[in-house]
Amino acid sequence: MKFVYSPVLPLEKDRTKFERLTSELVREVKCRGKKFLEVKPEALRLLAREAFARVNFYFRSSHLENLASILDDPEASENDKFVAAMLLKNAVISAEGLLPLCQDTGTANIIGYRGERVLTGVEDARYLSRGVFEAYTRLNLRASQNVPLNILDEKNTGNNLPAQIEIFSTRGSEYHFYFIAKGGGSSNKTALYQENKSLLKDEQTLLDFIREKIKAIGVAACPPYRLAVVIGGLSPEMNLKTVKLASAGFLDNLVTRPTGLPHGYRDLEWEKRVLQVARATGLGAQFGGVALALEARVIRLPRHGGSLPVGIGLSCNADRNLKAVINRHGIFVEKLDINPVRFLRKIESLKIEKVPAINLDQPIESLVAELSRHPVGTRLSLSGTLIVARDLAHLRLKKLLERGEPLPDYFINHPVYYAGPARTPQGWPTGSFGPTSAQRMDSYVEDFMKAGASRVMLGKGNRSDKVVEACRKYRGFYLGTIGGAAALVAREHIVSSELVDFEDLGMEAIRKIVVKDLPAFIIIDDKGNRLY
Repeated sequence: MKFVYSPVLPLEKDRTKFERLTSELVREVKCRGKKFLEVKPEALRLLAREAFARVNFYFRSSHLENLASILDDPEASENDKFVAAMLLKNAVISAEGLLPLCQDTGTANIIGYRGERVLTGVEDARYLSRGVFEAYTRLNLRASQNVPLNILDEKNTGNNLPAQIEIFSTRGSEYHFYFIAKGGGSSNKTALYQENKSLLKDEQTLLDFIREKIKAIGVAACPPYRLAVVIGGLSPEMNLKTVKLASAGFLDNLVTRPTGLPHGYRDLEWEKRVLQVARATGLGAQFGGVALALEARVIRLPRHGGSLPVGIGLSCNADRNLKAVINRHGIFVEKLDINPVRFLRKIESLKIEKVPAINLDQPIESLVAELSRHPVGTRLSLSGTLIVARDLAHLRLKKLLERGEPLPDYFINHPVYYAGPARTPQGWPTGSFGPTSAQRMDSYVEDFMKAGASRVMLGKGNRSDKVVEACRKYRGFYLGTIGGAAALVAREHIVSSELVDFEDLGMEAIRKIVVKDLPAFIIIDDKGNRLY
C-alpha cells in the first residue's frame, strides 16, 4: 500500500481582507543562512487587546449584508423583518465604540498557528492573556468568567480571565491567529451526538436527524445563526473543534469536494439543505418566520469505523470572530465593517406597525389582566419598572424560601427581567443590556409563582413544559424580547438603573431598571398557550 499524506482540513486560498495595525514590533533576522521572524512580546499583547476590542463592537460586512437581506426576503415574516431591523440598528450603535454589540462579551478564545521560524522568547499565552485583560478592563465589556473556590462555590474574576488559548506549531515564518469571543448562550447550544453507521444508510435518514436537532436548538442563542454541522471526525474532540472553527467562519476556504484522500471537505449541496431545514422550522429570527439561520456550514470528516460523532453548533447574531496574522510586514487583523450606518436608510423604509403599550408600573394582578387580553405572539411596547435577576440571584432567592423566609417585596411587586449588563460607560444609566436565556431559570418558576413572584417574566428563548403549566396554574406570563440588540436597548430603552441587592454578585447582582418602549412578544400566556 502506497503512503499518501493529506492534511485532514486542507484549505484553499484565503481571500480574507486584512488591515495593518502596525509595522513595528517585528523584524526579520538571519541565522545560519535562514530567515526568522522576531516578534516582540508587546506585539502579542497589542494584537489580543485590539482583536477583542474590535470583535465586540464591529461585524463582518458579510454578516450585516445577510441581516439586511431579510428585509427584502418575500418569505420573511413581519417579525423576521422587525428583528433584523433592530439588529442592524444595534450594529450602528455599537460601531460608535462605546456600547458593545452584546451584553455577554464572551469567553476570550485564541487559537494560534506559530511558524517554526517565529521567535518571541517568551511564553506567548502570558502576553496574549495580558491583551485580553486590557481589553476587558479598559472597555465597556463584561467580565463573565468564574473560578472555583471549591466544588460548589465560585467567584467572578472581574477581568474575564482566564482566556482559552491554544498554540500550535506549523511551518514557515508567520504567526496566524483566530480570535473568538464566544457568548454563553451560543456556546450552550453546541451538541455532540455519538452515532453509528446506520445514520448514513441514506440521505433521508441523515436529513431527518439534522432536522430534529436544529429544531431543538430553538431561538435562545439569538438568531439569525450561522449553523455548523460536522459529520465524522477521528475523535469527539476533533469533531467539536471543527464545529467551533466552522461556526466562526474559519473553515470557509476548506476544499469543497471529496478526493478519496484522507481529508475532510465542505459539502455545499448539504449546506443548502440545512438552510432549508432551518427555514422550515418556522422559528424565524426569534419570534416566528423563516430567518432562523442565514448561513450553514456542513463538513464531512474521516472517522473510525466503529464511531460516528456528529457535532452541531452555531455562531449567534453576535458573530464575534476575527483572523489575524503577524509576518515580516507587520501585524494585521481581519477588516471588519466600521461604518454600518449605510443600512439605516433601508431600516427607515420598513413600515413598523403600532403595537399595544403596556404600563409595567401597575399592580401585578392588573398587569396580568391587561396582558391576558392579547393573544400569544402579540408584540408589545413595555414602559415602567423591571427587576433584573438571573442565575445566581435566583439561587439566593430560592434559598430564602428554603429557610422559610419571605421573598423581597421588590421581587413580588414587579416583573422580572433575566439579564446581566456589561460595564456602564461614565455618565450613562447602564451599559449594553440584553436578555439572557430564560430556560436557565425554569426550575425556580413554580416555587416563585407559588410565593407570588415571577408572575410576569421577560427574557429570551423557549421555556420548558413545567413553566407553561406554572403560568396556567398561577396566571403568569413569559414575554420574550430581542436577543442580540444590547447596545440598542441601552441607548434607546433604559431610562435608569440602580443596584438593589446582592452587590457582591457583580454583573449578576439584582437591579431595578426603568424602561421606555422596550419591544417584547407574548411567548407564554396565563392560559397555557405558547408561541414555540
